[in-house]
Amino acid sequence: MTDMKITATKVESVTAEVLVLPLLAGEKDADATPVGLPKLSSAVSAVRASGAKGATTRLPAVNGLKAQSVLLVGLGSSDLADVTDEHIREAFGSAARALTGVKSAAIAFPGGSDDQVVAAAEGFALGSYNYIEHKTAESAKKSTPVESFEVVTVSKPSTELSARLDRAMTVAEHVHAVRDLVNTPPNLLFPEAFADIAAKAAKKVGVGVEILDEKKLLAGGYGGIMGVGQGSTRKPRLVKLTYVPKKATRHVSIVGKGITFDTGGISLKPGASMDEMTSDMAGAATTLHTVLTAAKLELPIAVTGFLALAENMPGGGAQRPGDVVTMRNGMTVEVLNTDAEGRMVMADALVDAAAEKPDLLIDVATLTGAAVVALGSRTAAVMGTEDARDELWAASKRAGEAFWPLPFPEELRETLNGRVADLSNIGERPGGTLSAGVFLQEFTDGLPWAHLDIAPTGFTQKPYGYTTRGGTGQSLRTMLAVLEDTSR
Repeated sequence: MTDMKITATKVESVTAEVLVLPLLAGEKDADATPVGLPKLSSAVSAVRASGAKGATTRLPAVNGLKAQSVLLVGLGSSDLADVTDEHIREAFGSAARALTGVKSAAIAFPGGSDDQVVAAAEGFALGSYNYIEHKTAESAKKSTPVESFEVVTVSKPSTELSARLDRAMTVAEHVHAVRDLVNTPPNLLFPEAFADIAAKAAKKVGVGVEILDEKKLLAGGYGGIMGVGQGSTRKPRLVKLTYVPKKATRHVSIVGKGITFDTGGISLKPGASMDEMTSDMAGAATTLHTVLTAAKLELPIAVTGFLALAENMPGGGAQRPGDVVTMRNGMTVEVLNTDAEGRMVMADALVDAAAEKPDLLIDVATLTGAAVVALGSRTAAVMGTEDARDELWAASKRAGEAFWPLPFPEELRETLNGRVADLSNIGERPGGTLSAGVFLQEFTDGLPWAHLDIAPTGFTQKPYGYTTRGGTGQSLRTMLAVLEDTSR
């Protein structure tokens, strides 16, 4: 994780390897304008630097600056009043991604508000990431993120600003940790290994841990999780995380889908892009680090997390289309497609989460390819009971993460009626994302509940803004915003 410090000094006095400054777009054919540092105007004009959002221009330091070089990053607007915090996060995230191999950087937002300074720091921290764990030292040099950066303020920052910057770094640290888990190869991250990682991380921050292995799952009637995992030699796990501060007055339970690799099982996926199914545990990774972040920030709210972990393989003992399994709550489900496995493990975990009687129940999962078809690759879906759905959607806007609310049409429920069981695990093809949510609703015990389908956003092959290639960590900031709101 990139280190951060706060320095109260003039921009001209910064001695970092690279000084990062914002650039406003020029109106019509006018040159772009460096924010708060007019002495750079002639250099900006000479190289025709672009002020488009996220566009970067590297310049040697001009007279009067002590930094070795300057990186100008476009804000995408000619008026600072029109620039949103998310635009700033994305711009400074792009700057961080452009500075691989750089040891030290300084970011400044001359004349900017506290909100803008925090957004710049958060975006830069989020963008300072690359997964280089399995690269040789020589190869890693080319993609090593910035080692450290300083946030430059004109005067000594207030206690509130310092606290907000510290929070931004804590959040970025855990987003990076989600990305690390998603990017870990599936031969190294399987259910038991994931459970061990979760337990060690939880104990460091005083979060309680309970792990159910395959014997306890079988004895406890977790037919959904066991059915999905029965084709793999690496057996499933259910991890329960418990954070209960002394003064907590409210309780949120979160369930995360943790399919550590998804072949589709007997209903085998096409080979193309199957390697991306290493990311099918992004929901569990997000759930784990949402709980850990809440504990690290000492939020006054009880949070329980459930990680439903399994590997979906087409082995000799694998679940078959046509099988009937009995779920944790006694309901029977006819498996029509073994590639609709996420909802099966999630349903069992939701039963346990609902039994806690939380004030709010949330689940997060890379659940359906249909969500990608509906919303593209940068917007996730949010569904659930109306108030809970809207609460999550509002939080996502504040956090700067793209979600869109989807409905639960009444007619979809009957498409899930099983021929020989209570339910089938898929409905008709139209509205596949919605019917998956309707299926999960059967296991929520009527509680206020929000379902996040992050299949479009949990993993990307195309980096943008502060989002790097591979695991994205998208949705952690939204769920954290909900926890902070709920704890007030």
